[in-house]
Amino acid sequence: PNSMSLIVKWLLSAIAVMITAYLLPGVSVASFWAALVVAVILALFNAVLKPILVILTIPITILTFGLFLLVINAIIILMTDALIAGFAVSNFWWAIAFSLIMAVLGSLFNDIAERV
Repeated sequence: PNSMSLIVKWLLSAIAVMITAYLLPGVSVASFWAALVVAVILALFNAVLKPILVILTIPITILTFGLFLLVINAIIILMTDALIAGFAVSNFWWAIAFSLIMAVLGSLFNDIAERV
């Protein structure tokens, strides 16, 4: 992908973070700049850390018919919360809700980004 599409995806991801924080009372983002940082950190964690966690938890993921992947997503979101001062997630359940809404928005915004 070219640099322009990467920038568009980054901006759309930050917008998705802002929308999700607006929809969920247990999640807050201090500013759009914080949302941009959250988008970068989530992308890095999802690219580097998530595959390792998925491989390590294959047995429990199979036993739960894939639902344990929600737990992995929530852990990644809570780790992001711990790293970024302007981003707060109240608890594990809000992290799961954040993950689900981000997945829906990410899917919608991916279609937009592919057209740019």
